[in-house]
Amino acid sequence: MVPKNKLESANQVSLLAAYGTAPIAAIIFSLLALVSTALGTFLPPEFASASDLALYIDALSFLYTAWIVYKLREIPKGPANKATVNDNIGKSLFEGFKYVNSSKLIRGLIFGMLGAFFAAGAVIGLARTFVGDLNAGDAAYGILFGAVFTGLALGISFGPKVFAQFSRRRIFGAALTISSFFLILLALITNLVLAIFITIILGAFAGVSWVSGFTMLGLEVADEVRGRTFAFVQSLIRVSLVLVLAVSPIVAAAIGRHTFKFENFEVTYNGAAFTMLAAGVIGVIVGVVSYRTMRDRPNVSLWSDVLAASRGELGGITGATHTGVFISFEGGEGSGKSTQTELLKEYLESIGERVLLTREPGGTPLGKQLREILLDNKTGNISPRAEALMYAADRANHVYSLIQPALVDGKVVITDRYLDSSVAYQGAGRILQPSEVARISRWATENLAPNLTIVMDIPAEIGLARLKSRDRLEAEPLAFHERIRQEYLNIANSDPERYFVVDATQAKEAIHQEIVERVSKLPLLAINQSAKKRFRK
Repeated sequence: MVPKNKLESANQVSLLAAYGTAPIAAIIFSLLALVSTALGTFLPPEFASASDLALYIDALSFLYTAWIVYKLREIPKGPANKATVNDNIGKSLFEGFKYVNSSKLIRGLIFGMLGAFFAAGAVIGLARTFVGDLNAGDAAYGILFGAVFTGLALGISFGPKVFAQFSRRRIFGAALTISSFFLILLALITNLVLAIFITIILGAFAGVSWVSGFTMLGLEVADEVRGRTFAFVQSLIRVSLVLVLAVSPIVAAAIGRHTFKFENFEVTYNGAAFTMLAAGVIGVIVGVVSYRTMRDRPNVSLWSDVLAASRGELGGITGATHTGVFISFEGGEGSGKSTQTELLKEYLESIGERVLLTREPGGTPLGKQLREILLDNKTGNISPRAEALMYAADRANHVYSLIQPALVDGKVVITDRYLDSSVAYQGAGRILQPSEVARISRWATENLAPNLTIVMDIPAEIGLARLKSRDRLEAEPLAFHERIRQEYLNIANSDPERYFVVDATQAKEAIHQEIVERVSKLPLLAINQSAKKRFRK
């Protein structure tokens, strides 16, 4: 029901509705703990405890909620759809698991989300025991409980804005790792005030991780299977959370109390602290694994992005939300890209996809003018940096006026050349810094990356021999084209999940078959019609 470009906002509202009210409840509970003694002078002891008073308020709130739901006329009467009622829950979960397991990105995402809820569950489940170990009572427990959810609310509300310059794939694993690190600190702290402060920070990064995770899950999963996948993930998370809440106190009790003596002092930790410490270590491991599984630019460190964004440099990552599929073709001269883009377009249209085929430069009216300048032999020499900026300008306009609107419309966009062409031709070919060239193009395109990049690999001398005439770039020396080929291979090797290298010396039919087989594995495209039917049941 929610458009993909509104998923992040919808997830924020959903998570805030579920967890954002907890701080209010925690404040009320703390106040009840403080006034319960005074109420004991007017009420019998069995009715004056903070827990009893909280349950009375809960009962009234449930009655009020039931009355509001009863008055809603928009909810249809009668039974749900029979297919839904009779659907086998076990089979539904199994089908969801099969889809989740089919994508490395989705696996890393769900693995990380489970880690986030695992860490949060450990804090919630052991909070009362942990507070008691610090010689505090119900009021302090309410404050600590509220601190967790206050942090979550802050992270969910402001995280997407604060970290807008970073890719969701990167910030998800990084936020989870940081949150788990603060859980380790929390386990080692013996001061209640510091513990509350650390808990807020822990919750904030967990909130960032949660909202990023749920948003990516909605964006990366095909429409046909999103409902089943979300149901599977939600069920898995809830089961895991309940298990952690149930098991963590048992583990804490089994560990017991231990005292560590040093030369001038000694420190005593109870089972709750040890259990939270173990949960934090597991969370850090899960976060690191999730980050490494999902990172979209393995050759660029997270720290480099942090420094670049903090200095306001080019390369800030905003990310673009769309519902389509983006495929780019790259390769040296004479590799057969144009032929294969046409063949892929025909194939995708034959199975019912709406396809936009474009190219760089030349995909827009402005691009055609720039193409004439950049490739015409009469243009003569252009400084390497000016050439790189002209290609980036064409790409920015290309994405803004053609590619992005088509993707938002749900089309499959196939482009003959994209960002990697600048990295290879101007970065390696013109001997500029490839990372700087890439950074300019990422800024120009708002970090819009293809779902799949197909690299047509061919020895430079063979590709050039296929050309009947040569434009300004094609006329460059053989060494220029050899550097380009090697850079393409370097780029592809850095992220084999997103790049697919094809031997372009094969017959065009064999190349097309390899490309179709690889494209069919894209989760968003969901070419496998049998999979679609399974999830529609």
